[in-house]
Amino acid sequence: MKLVIVSGISGAGKTVALKSMEDMGFYCIDNIPVFLVDKFTELLNETGERYSKVALGIDARSGSDLYALENVFKYMDKSKVDYDILFLDADDKKLIKRFKETRRTHPLAQGGRIADGIRIERERLDWLKKRADYVIDTSSMLTKDLKVQLENIFINDSTYKNLYITVMSFGFKYGIPDDADLVFDVRFLPNPFYDDELREKTGIDKAVKDYVMRDSFGDEFLKKLFDMMDFLVPRYISEGKNQLVIAMGCTGGKHRSVTMAEALYDYLKKDSAYGINIFHRDIKK
Repeated sequence: MKLVIVSGISGAGKTVALKSMEDMGFYCIDNIPVFLVDKFTELLNETGERYSKVALGIDARSGSDLYALENVFKYMDKSKVDYDILFLDADDKKLIKRFKETRRTHPLAQGGRIADGIRIERERLDWLKKRADYVIDTSSMLTKDLKVQLENIFINDSTYKNLYITVMSFGFKYGIPDDADLVFDVRFLPNPFYDDELREKTGIDKAVKDYVMRDSFGDEFLKKLFDMMDFLVPRYISEGKNQLVIAMGCTGGKHRSVTMAEALYDYLKKDSAYGINIFHRDIKK
């Protein structure tokens, strides 16, 4: 039997993860009482192959019982149970936004501020996050992105390094993205905006790409950028970084930055050691 303990910060996607794992053939139970986990594991082992894949959702709602998980893990280690711990996280700003959009109350806010509930929850779950086998930061993820990550881990058995990369294009006229870790200014490249036939197109269109890359500067920039990524990404992974946002900026975020972001995404997606997505923030403005 394969057992996965699914936990994390409220609003980071635990429910979505459990539903996705159920689609993958896992038998899923959410918010199971901690004191039942070891007994439940015993019963499942006795059923043989009937429940070969099980996912249990456990989070801060368990209260003081949460710390009893340490004894449960000791029991499972001693009993040679095959289990992993999956921890879902997101940055505070994104979590607060999600709670406001869904009009949900944070389970630990106790009628107070959402931020206080998140802070208390982080304190209670910090030890579990450090113990986790997989930590996924969903700050920049869509539901489909999280599902792909889970499939890579638990179905495709791909090597996973706990790093998720978001390649983003943006326009400087609309502001630099708050969550960007690396920002590159590509306004030195030829600007298709001044070509009447290309103005309404985007950096996804071949004609725009050809225009942006018409001289040697684009190719030279990408070569140096790829070399930098080859150097940086493995070091971010070794340092335990969970989320990396690489932002490409031009004036309006529609032509040059999109072209460069697409090129970087195509280069990075060849490596299955991390998750990756692309987001064009200002392409429709």
